[in-house]
Amino acid sequence: MKLEGKLAIVTGGSQGIGKAIVESFVEEGADVIVNYIQAADKAEEVASWARSKGRRALVVQGDVSKPEDVGRIFEESRKLGIADILVNNAGIETIVPFLELTVEQWERVTNVNLKSAWMCSQAFCKLAVSEKRTGAIINVGSIQAGRVLPGRTHYAPTKIALEALTRNSSAEMGPYGIRINCIHPGLIATQMTEWVMKNPDILPVVVSQISLGRPGIPSDVGPVAVFFACEDSRYITGQSLYVDGGWVGK
Repeated sequence: MKLEGKLAIVTGGSQGIGKAIVESFVEEGADVIVNYIQAADKAEEVASWARSKGRRALVVQGDVSKPEDVGRIFEESRKLGIADILVNNAGIETIVPFLELTVEQWERVTNVNLKSAWMCSQAFCKLAVSEKRTGAIINVGSIQAGRVLPGRTHYAPTKIALEALTRNSSAEMGPYGIRINCIHPGLIATQMTEWVMKNPDILPVVVSQISLGRPGIPSDVGPVAVFFACEDSRYITGQSLYVDGGWVGK
């Protein structure tokens, strides 16, 4: 029970990697705030499962790319207390050829994937500092921070920028006892990657580039988030870790 007595906010926690992180946190004793933007039923299912495990759980709807929603999410979260852990997991991906990319497409992906992580992290840190509390933040990036894939000229920069956000914010927040690290998942079987997982032409090509010879599953990522959230990583901050089966290095 490495997270006994801790409260965690997980953005985009109703499905995929976010859901797996919530589940791993609950298994380690944490209470959870499950943020979602759509599909309230899925978020409630996750929260109900957490409660069945004896943990407290609260569902909070909100678009983390909007400042007013971020403020409300953190305000509603205080119903369970002040969070000890924040996971900036919410994100979107679209595939658009470079020459066709529009300003609107660029800004939407940047706002959801990068701006939201800054806003949520700042809100978390302001509250922690004001209450003289320590904490941990985990940013969820992507394999595309280190590997080029077509059509992601707008997506990939948001993910490698999370590394810079992680390093710089960790340097400023370290003196307050707030650790900030980043996870870069590889090909993980989620709703976002379903089009790859079901494509008999693309999937074998991608898997052939992965050292472990298989796609990942969300539960491959959850325990890594637990590691960054708990005392096992107490002397680690400002770091980015690829959870990709060896894809980026092959």
